[in-house]
Amino acid sequence: MWVHNINPILAKLGPFEIRWYGLIFVIGFLIAFFVLLKTAEKKKLPNFQKNDAYNLILYLLIGIIIGSRLFEIIFYHPVYYLNNPMEVFAVWHGGLSFHGGLVGAVIVGLLYARTKKIRFYDLADLLAIPAAIGLAFGRIGNFINGELWGTTTNLPWCVKFPKAEGCRHPSQLYESAKNFIVFFILLVLDKKQRKPGFIFWHFVLLYGIGRFLVDFYRVGEAYFLGIQTGQWLCVAMVLIAMIFIIKKKYYSFS
Repeated sequence: MWVHNINPILAKLGPFEIRWYGLIFVIGFLIAFFVLLKTAEKKKLPNFQKNDAYNLILYLLIGIIIGSRLFEIIFYHPVYYLNNPMEVFAVWHGGLSFHGGLVGAVIVGLLYARTKKIRFYDLADLLAIPAAIGLAFGRIGNFINGELWGTTTNLPWCVKFPKAEGCRHPSQLYESAKNFIVFFILLVLDKKQRKPGFIFWHFVLLYGIGRFLVDFYRVGEAYFLGIQTGQWLCVAMVLIAMIFIIKKKYYSFS
């Protein structure tokens, strides 16, 4: 057993706090921004300049926050937010869904690609790999915060979190390890000749499968037919990804 006693606050500047999770979140976006800048410099995307990278990263941030918040409200705690409507805007209290953030990012990407006359899949493939590494570090941030812990267990590596009873699976680290695996798989796949959308749809597929399995060791917020809401959304991710992978004929079995 390991007792979690990590301070989630990195530093205090008067009334302001710098938290590890916030720092990691910013680093994730900086990585994506760096990739976009390098892409603009090498002119890998037509009609995409350095200034476009600044605009796109801002639009993505807005889309991710709105999408993740809406999914949290609709799929996880609709009754609570109906009874406490002002809490809808209190994102600093937590409550952001990955699946909603993905949908928000896709919508922003589609609109932006159409406006700039860029192929959406070129943009999506470009951002899938930094997204995987960003998500991996994000789950480490969840672990440092002592949140989103796992189910109780007596395994030697179980963790005693400050606000949880009993010893728990460090499911945040399981999720982080899964995202690192997805990241490295995508790096390998990216070295091969591929059709547009290949990396993006494999990111969706691999994330969905991994998250579905890891969530069996995580305490869920909402359940339907004995399965967590997040797992049902992962099932949807996997099915949609498989449909597009087959439809786009990314693999030839002849």
